[in-house]
Amino acid sequence: MAEKKVLVSGVKPTGRPHIGNYFGAMKQFVELGNLYESHVFIADLHAITSLQNGKELSQNSFEVLLDYLAIGLDPKKIAIYKQSDVPQVTELTWIFNCLITMPYLARAHAFKAALGDLTDATPSQRLLVKKLEQLPEINVGVFEYPLLMAADILIQGADVVPVGADQKQHVEIARDVALKFNNTFGETFKLPEALIVDNVATVPGTDSRKMSKSYGNTIELFATDEEIERAVMGIVTDSAGETPENVFKIHQLLRSKEELDKLYDANKGKYKVLKEALAEDLKKFIKPMREKRMALSKDRKQALSILESGGRQARLRAEKKMEEVRKKVGLTLS
Repeated sequence: MAEKKVLVSGVKPTGRPHIGNYFGAMKQFVELGNLYESHVFIADLHAITSLQNGKELSQNSFEVLLDYLAIGLDPKKIAIYKQSDVPQVTELTWIFNCLITMPYLARAHAFKAALGDLTDATPSQRLLVKKLEQLPEINVGVFEYPLLMAADILIQGADVVPVGADQKQHVEIARDVALKFNNTFGETFKLPEALIVDNVATVPGTDSRKMSKSYGNTIELFATDEEIERAVMGIVTDSAGETPENVFKIHQLLRSKEELDKLYDANKGKYKVLKEALAEDLKKFIKPMREKRMALSKDRKQALSILESGGRQARLRAEKKMEEVRKKVGLTLS
């Protein structure tokens, strides 16, 4: 029987998940865990680029662990670990820092986003340096973010990395870094592929825009019944039609099209009734995950033991690869 391909993915501990996160990505992690040898980490080192409060970062990391266990990530099938528990990643990042040029990294999306309206700066090196000197609020971590991500991916021997289409560049950078290392020091790293899951749901928020924390239009994944009712009944709808389209789009994540067609045909124009039906279905869907999460939170020691076990697995794989890297780079004395 052929060995499973290796999947690597990471999640930044930056806040509470909503149903858009679940149907857009988290649900796929659970399903892909049956198809790949999966390694899912909590990207606490990445989070420090924007979150610089120790207590908050620590608590957020634990919350992400609970989130993933509650939705069904099986630690018997999937190695769940904390990025900072694999120190070989930062060691490898430094080696990549010494291989990859600044002009190459300056093209990365994350750095361009941080630059804002300075992305159209003249290509003249003198003017570019002047522009960069005007940006003291952009920390070096933002600039080097893609190399830390490349180290996360390559050190575990990833074949695939599940990403949204807008995040494909991160995997392309990891491939470029692997090629540069392989060409310089000899064949060492696999070239990972972006795994863009077809038909990933784009979930509308309560204001009909894409559900996003930044818009304040979310329905939290582990919300209470009261919070669900408040969010759903507050969905902004277009009163001109017989069917509230954004209510229907959220509802179709929970029921078959045949069931919904009957329900919505029987209640044309009855927005309150349809919202109430959606709220009830969301309660039924969320309740078991919420209760599982609550039970997990009461046994912190057991939850942390899962993280520790995943960390050991990740470190073993990483150290094996780093032994090879150190020898090829010249850090091992023979």
